Amino acid sequence: MTFEQIAWLPLCAGLTAVGVVLAFLAFRRRGAAAGLRATAWALLPLAAYLTNALKTLWNIVSSIVGFVTGLVLSPTVWAGVALAGLSVVLFLVSGVMRGRTLRMGRRSRNERKAPEPAQATQPGRPAEATKPMARPVESKNDDFSDIEDILKKRGIS
Repeated sequence: MTFEQIAWLPLCAGLTAVGVVLAFLAFRRRGAAAGLRATAWALLPLAAYLTNALKTLWNIVSSIVGFVTGLVLSPTVWAGVALAGLSVVLFLVSGVMRGRTLRMGRRSRNERKAPEPAQATQPGRPAEATKPMARPVESKNDDFSDIEDILKKRGIS
């Protein structure tokens, strides 16, 4: 069936009329927003006919259908799809391998650089003085110790 063999005006007008009735029902049941949205959808078939956009839509849909049927029924096309899939897999594998190579290169560079020992002591002070003071260990028998810690962090005592 070709585009010219279809009576488009009655078809589009009928779709629009059914859509407007459904939009009225949506308006009564679900409210104004749903009714307006349904009306907007209902007006599209008649608008497509009046603007001569139906021929373009027909060509797009028939091209997609022709592509899909050619894809499904052609072994040559399936060979092309398989090659495209293999190409994607090879790209992904090479990216993973490259990431591992870069990661190993960073590790070897970091191992070559000998870390210089930081001088933690200042003249006249022992090394222990520069470390932060350790918190005294509290007994965990107190059920409110966690709450007290949170209150102390917030400045509430």
